[in-house]
Amino acid sequence: MGSGIGKNDAWRQFSQEIGADFVDLGFWKGNSVQAHIGPWTIHLDIHHVSTGKSVIEYTRIRAPFVSNVEDFHFEIYRKGVFSGLRKALGMQDIAIGDAVFDEEFIIKGNNKAHIRELLADPTVRSMFQSQPKMRLEILNSEGCFGSKFPNNVHALHFEVLGVIKDQERLKGLFDLFATILERLVKLGLASKEDPMLAS
Repeated sequence: MGSGIGKNDAWRQFSQEIGADFVDLGFWKGNSVQAHIGPWTIHLDIHHVSTGKSVIEYTRIRAPFVSNVEDFHFEIYRKGVFSGLRKALGMQDIAIGDAVFDEEFIIKGNNKAHIRELLADPTVRSMFQSQPKMRLEILNSEGCFGSKFPNNVHALHFEVLGVIKDQERLKGLFDLFATILERLVKLGLASKEDPMLAS
């Protein structure tokens, strides 16, 4: 999709393309795309960060899910200019045994075995590699959505500087979210329970 089209039009077209809801969140919050996949809802919106002099926009995608593991988190992102600094500051880098993937990405987390199982699927790795900019992590849903979810609900979280309007890139990200959620269930790390109904 060309860069000349506005974000709202681009996202409205994207929501129609994938059968999602285009939701008006009000004047201050803007619009959101919400795709319902099984028990999960994948949320696309813009996160605004004020620097005092200006406001920086980030494209954000989030999906709450019921976790079967009390404390499991990871962070996967493309290597960049600050990667060496983060590692020097004690950030653990997990290698998964795929030389190309390990060269392109920094992987951090608190359970190497679970992360390696998740990324053992070549489809998942390929979906990561198809994204020009990538930072995906699992967050506590309370910090991601507020306090409306119970403690056993976590959230897949993606955020990148700028506004993504390209439909193919957005579709790739939504497909990645859906694939990871299904794989977490397959590995016994997540449940197909509706996060809104979780106890």
